Amino acid sequence: MGSGTGAKDAVELLRGQGMRMTPQRLAIVDEIMSTSGYVIPTTVIERVQARVPGVSPSTVYRTLERLEQVGVLAHVHLESGVGYHRLDEAQHAHLTCARCGAELEMSRSSLRSLERLVERGHGFRPDFTHYAISGVCAACRQAEELRPPRRGG
Repeated sequence: MGSGTGAKDAVELLRGQGMRMTPQRLAIVDEIMSTSGYVIPTTVIERVQARVPGVSPSTVYRTLERLEQVGVLAHVHLESGVGYHRLDEAQHAHLTCARCGAELEMSRSSLRSLERLVERGHGFRPDFTHYAISGVCAACRQAEELRPPRRGG
């Protein structure tokens, strides 16, 4: 999918696949395509149900899956479960703090350097687009360092 895919383009792709575009599905697609960063299914469900009562979670999940099939979204495994990101935003990777849940973006050039390092050292070409990179953020590490040591006993 080319860069800058919008809600109208996504709707046309879904229609082209024979999907009926009900008001509920239009609201789902609009929410997904207006979300920056990761698209979390439970958040989409909450936001769409607040605007269009009666939208079922299964309709949201089917729409997400279909948008992945037509090349608008890709799923990614996060600390909190499965999420999605728009393929036109895939020029970076996400670093997710396992302690506080903070998300940071790693630039594509830094990601390429990391990919080359792994490939040179191990002969293995990693795919960092499918998983967020989990670790501990600087703020959590600093808070841990400032904590007084525990006393044994």
